[in-house]
Order: sequence, then C-alpha cells, then structure tokens
Amino acid sequence: MSKSKLNYLKLAPIMLTFVTMGFVDLVGIATNYVKADFNLTDSVANLLPSMVFFWFLIFSIPTGMLMNHIGRRKTVILSLVVTAVSLVIPMITYDYTMMLVSFSFLGIGNALMQVSLNPLISNLISGDMLASTLTFGQFVKAIASFMAPIIAAWATLMFGDWKLLYPIFLLITIMAFIWLYLTQIEEEPITGRPSTFKQCISLLNKRFIFFCFLGIICHVGIDVGTNVTAPKILIERLGLDLSTAGYATSIYFLFRTIGCLTGSFILAHWSSKKFFTISVLMLLLGIVGLLFAQTQWMIYACVGLIGYGNSNVFSIVYSQALLYIPTKSNEVSGLMIMGLFGGTIFPLLMGFASDALMSQQGAIMILLIGGIYLVTLIRKIKH
Repeated sequence: MSKSKLNYLKLAPIMLTFVTMGFVDLVGIATNYVKADFNLTDSVANLLPSMVFFWFLIFSIPTGMLMNHIGRRKTVILSLVVTAVSLVIPMITYDYTMMLVSFSFLGIGNALMQVSLNPLISNLISGDMLASTLTFGQFVKAIASFMAPIIAAWATLMFGDWKLLYPIFLLITIMAFIWLYLTQIEEEPITGRPSTFKQCISLLNKRFIFFCFLGIICHVGIDVGTNVTAPKILIERLGLDLSTAGYATSIYFLFRTIGCLTGSFILAHWSSKKFFTISVLMLLLGIVGLLFAQTQWMIYACVGLIGYGNSNVFSIVYSQALLYIPTKSNEVSGLMIMGLFGGTIFPLLMGFASDALMSQQGAIMILLIGGIYLVTLIRKIKH
C-alpha cells in the first residue's frame, strides 16, 4: 500500500475524534435546559458556556508545549480521557455546581484536543490540501454539534430526560480513544529547543498572527453566542417552548455542517480569500437580519446564514496562521486555539447586554461587533 493511501486510512480515527471534538457544542442546548431546570437568569446561565471556553485561555499554549514533549497523538489521547470524565459527571450528579465542573472538564479536554488534533493532521496531509482537510474535519465535528439538540429533544420527549445524550456521547468517545490508541502515526521530530511560554506569546507581536488570533476569538464567540441565543430569540419573540425553540440550534449546525462539507470541496478549487469573503458577508447579513426578523422562518433563515457563513472561518484563519510560520506550528496552534476563549467573552457580554436591555437584541448587538471585525479581516487573508 502506498504511503499516501496509508495516510488517508490513518485519517479515519482522527475524523472520529473530530466527532468527539463537536461535543463541546452541546453547551448551547445544555445551557438552555439547565437554565430552565434551575430557573436561572441569562447572566448566570451563560456562565456555563463561558466556563467551557475559559480553559482555552489557560491550557492552549501549555498544550502546544506539551506536544513538543510527548507528541501530538498522545496529547489527543489524553484529551479523550478528560472529555470522557466530563461526560460521566452529569450521569452521576446533576446540579448547577456539578454542571459547572462538567463543563470545565469538557473545556479542558477540548482545549487539549483542538490544539493537538489539527497539527496531527499536518503529519499526514500537507500543502494546499491542508485547509480542505481541516474543513472536512470541521464538517465531521459539526455532525455531533448538529445532533446534540436533536438527541436532547428526542430524549426529553421520549424519556423525559435530555441528559441521555451524555451516555451516547461517552460511548463514541471510548471508541475514538481505542481506535486512535491502536493507530501509529509518524510525527516529525522537534528540531532545536522547545519554545517557552513567553516565546509562544511573543508570536502575537507578528501582526498577521495577531489579526488571525482576533479572528478566531470572533469566530468562536459568534459560534457559541448564536447557538446559545437562537432558541432564546424564538422563545422571546414567538413564545415557543424550549423543546421546539431548541431546533434553532440544530438549524445553525445543519447549515454549518453543509458549509463545512461544501467548503472542503470549494477550498480545493477556490482561493481562501475569495471563499472567506463570501462566507463572512453571509454571516454578517444573517446577524443583521436577526435584529429585525419576527417570524419563525425568517429567524431560521438568518440563523442558517450565520451557520453557513461561520462554517469555514476557523479552517481558513487557522491554516493561514499555521502556514505563516510552519517551523512553529505547535506554538501557533496553541495561540490560535487560545482564541477559542472568545467562547467565554461573547456569552458573558451577551448575557449582560440582554439582561440590561431585557431583550435578546442586546445579545445580537454583541454578535454584530464580531461580524464586523471578520469583514475587516478580509484584506488580511492571503490568496
């Protein structure tokens, strides 16, 4: 078997791990259920997704340094163990405090995974196909994101317990752990001394890396903010119950899934700059539309535009940063994933804004700020 064919076979357990990466997006629908179960305000409920993404700030760069010592595959395997712990906790004890603990472990596991899994692909795929392959990985990840609200709604209607999605996700995590543990992947040796924390942070002095970092913050902030807020908009404007309104999150991830799938093919033929431009303009149009949409289908359409537009932003920005300094790919990866801290900043600001205005219009205005920045990033993207 040729080396290239063997490498594509080794992508299979990595792609299953991308499914487990998507479990982090259950925080959107889970936050709405926890809010209803414990009668929380927006500000308090939004601490849950913020707790998940807070750990990206703490663990991203250390994970990049850890990869230099134990390798990328072993770091991904460790991330699966931590993710499994996060999924077990709600199955044992369900209260607000333990959900904060569970979401913290989910965030730590996902930080480890996001930093190490993407560079692991670069050991198998290189050059122009890297962005396309990363986008396909995001498509696989989006499958789990798309299914979480549906599984939660199904479990609620059939068994009266939305938390049944946890044992289902745990089983998939265990399968990914076993498969990747049994798969050997040759990694490029680290030349020279591994970078220190200060040296990693100093990469932000490079303007292009800094702009990409801010782009990741806005991308993830819009991602988390939309899937947390979309059901609230339907509840506020149309008076729908949570089980029905929760499908707005599935609409978001459905279009994001479609965007990742089509994007993996489009990026193989189009320039990154051209597709990035179209994507962020769609995203901005959807956010602006949410300010005025008053019918269920109009809200769904706007959420779908945001989902499709936001689907390829991460892959394009991440791959551009990775290729900008290829000799520091582990360190750059850590920095870019640290940008997922935007998933903490945006929900907190959106919660405060919506409570202050007593309307989800406040939350949408925060999303709009992120969308405008991504439009300004267009001119920074290389061909």
